[in-house]
Amino acid sequence: MRNYIYLLPALLLGACTNNVKMKYPVTPQETVTDTYFGTTVEDPYRWLEDDTSQQTAEWVKAQNEVTYAYLNQLPGREAIKNRLTELWNYPKVSTPFKEAGKYFWYKNDGLQNQHVLVMTTDLATPPTVLLDPNQLSEDGTVALSGIEISPDGKYLVYQISRSGSDWNEIFVKNIETGERLPDHIQWIKFSSASWYDNGFFYGAYEAPQPGQELSKSNENHQVRYHKLGTDPASDVLIYSEPEHPKRMFGAGTTHDKRFLILHKMEASTGNALSFKDLSKKNCEFIPLMETFDSEFNVVDNIGDYLLVLTNYQAPKYRLLKIDTRQPQESNWQVLVPEKENVLESVTLAGEKMVLRYMKDAYSHLEVYDYEGNPEYKIQLPGIGTAGTFSGKKEESVAFYSYSSFNTPGEIYQYDFNTRESSLYYRPEVKFNPDDFQVEQLFYTSKDGTKIPMFLFSKKGIRLNGNNPTLLYGYGGFNISMTPAFSVSRLAFVENGGILAVANLRGGGEYGEEWHKAGTKLNKQNVFDDFIAAAEYLIREKYTSPAKLAIQGGSNGGLLVGAVTNQRPDLFRVALPAVGVMDMLRYHKFTIGWAWAGDYGTSEESEEMFNYLKAYSPYHNIQKGGKYPAVLVTTADHDDRVVPAHSFKYIARLQEYNAGKYPVLIRIETKAGHGAGKPTSKMIEEYTDLWAFTFHHLGMTTGNQ
Repeated sequence: MRNYIYLLPALLLGACTNNVKMKYPVTPQETVTDTYFGTTVEDPYRWLEDDTSQQTAEWVKAQNEVTYAYLNQLPGREAIKNRLTELWNYPKVSTPFKEAGKYFWYKNDGLQNQHVLVMTTDLATPPTVLLDPNQLSEDGTVALSGIEISPDGKYLVYQISRSGSDWNEIFVKNIETGERLPDHIQWIKFSSASWYDNGFFYGAYEAPQPGQELSKSNENHQVRYHKLGTDPASDVLIYSEPEHPKRMFGAGTTHDKRFLILHKMEASTGNALSFKDLSKKNCEFIPLMETFDSEFNVVDNIGDYLLVLTNYQAPKYRLLKIDTRQPQESNWQVLVPEKENVLESVTLAGEKMVLRYMKDAYSHLEVYDYEGNPEYKIQLPGIGTAGTFSGKKEESVAFYSYSSFNTPGEIYQYDFNTRESSLYYRPEVKFNPDDFQVEQLFYTSKDGTKIPMFLFSKKGIRLNGNNPTLLYGYGGFNISMTPAFSVSRLAFVENGGILAVANLRGGGEYGEEWHKAGTKLNKQNVFDDFIAAAEYLIREKYTSPAKLAIQGGSNGGLLVGAVTNQRPDLFRVALPAVGVMDMLRYHKFTIGWAWAGDYGTSEESEEMFNYLKAYSPYHNIQKGGKYPAVLVTTADHDDRVVPAHSFKYIARLQEYNAGKYPVLIRIETKAGHGAGKPTSKMIEEYTDLWAFTFHHLGMTTGNQ
């Protein structure tokens, strides 16, 4: 029987000094053991996995009381919040896209909690509001998570997420009348809506049992078709594989609505691919690839041909042309072969193909004809990230975005006839970009691998070993860390800090080989790359251990947790956000099983179990260890990486830590993994993160 004891309130002594003696809430322990290949593993905080229990709720409340009592009295906190609010308060505009003769885009006046969807028939005419998600909840926690415009421009199919959950709901709005139709579909997850005929394809799960919505393993995904005006309970089942409950499916049509494309996924990377010709009655799905080892993404079709971007037999990707009348692999044509740089995306616009390449983790744009012949390059402003082109195959004008660490998201209009880009929109943020610099350097990891790293700082920074530095990393799931603008990061840098973003193995910066070099039994490479980045910054006098903070979220939270265990002497502050902290049980919750492609699981082999256990953040905290100041962040509605990861990790860290710095957890309510978080909550979160970080790195704000 579980023996709960009351949770002690916080006792803070000298909270405004680094030498803080704190009392944390007492976290009850329950002896639970698991046996893996003859090895017994104790899990005394298993009870915190029950996210609906009263005991967990009381624990969360007690932890937040301790954390906020500490954070609220830190010096400079109000100045940080005021500056973040000032920086955030600028008009934001997304790249316009055109459907059915109308232009659509998202805009935010500055501090609106959610971006607003607007439309116009002419870019010279002020837009009208099509959907304002800020009107869907009083606190801004309902977010717009996806849309589809019907080809005739009459209907808007839109998805919303509540409180940051991955669960979505679909609604339909009549664009002409503004009326919301009675169509309402629930339990959507990881799915778009794709219009066809008088309805749309979508992916969904059966409704989970009450109380298990945010934690139960997501299984038995289905592709369905909904016809407008009908009961969703009667939606047609298009595809499912009940014999493979842990597969996900994505279904979408080509732009001309002729082909239905079906992606099958068993993990977060790699997919099988099939298609169906909707112009032929009773046509079945025809497989193009039935294994899950490579990525296959259909760009669009040109007549009978599908253009497919893939890393199959091409780790840095190539573009294939597949004849749907002769779809066998022996008939595939290589339209654009693999090159030295990673091919990220292909867009058909202006009767051309725009290819976005990534070289050393930043963007390059090239234009090809439909036969795969290179024609010219599009010059970008600098070291930054270009967004995917937004345009039509038959129209000569398109749009794209560009951003960098010191460049907010600019929008450019591109004319294929003149081959010229013109600035369409430039945000006005309350800072001077000319005061800052972006540079890229390369350092050597433990095994000799060269790793790129971006540095963002004020100009004229002195290499005296005394600069507060924030080292950020991710290193997983083929995701690349490319230059991006962030007002929260700017608030750190303008106060004398250096932002360092390391392009670790496990990401996609150099293709699939780079990704694989940081997965499964190679995962330690990611941690070694990150540690080597810190050592380089210290050795080259950018900073010192007393001035260095590390940050990462999700898989990056795992990274921060692991390297904090392995090298607690190297950092003064650790900021793991929504991290995967229990590597032995991560696959048992929601969509966690899909990450096995990167991580492996504790049950698949003794070798994999031992490897995972050796770096799992929760299992490698040392009793009596002296750890840096740690502020864990998570949220109660995170159903991607369930908050139990962070709960168990901080409980053990508070139990074992013998260091003088605080180890705290900040648990957000009515929020999830990060997507759709309201502006107000983001400002509050970064106020707390920077107040904590500034204090422990000895930083002051301009107004302090």
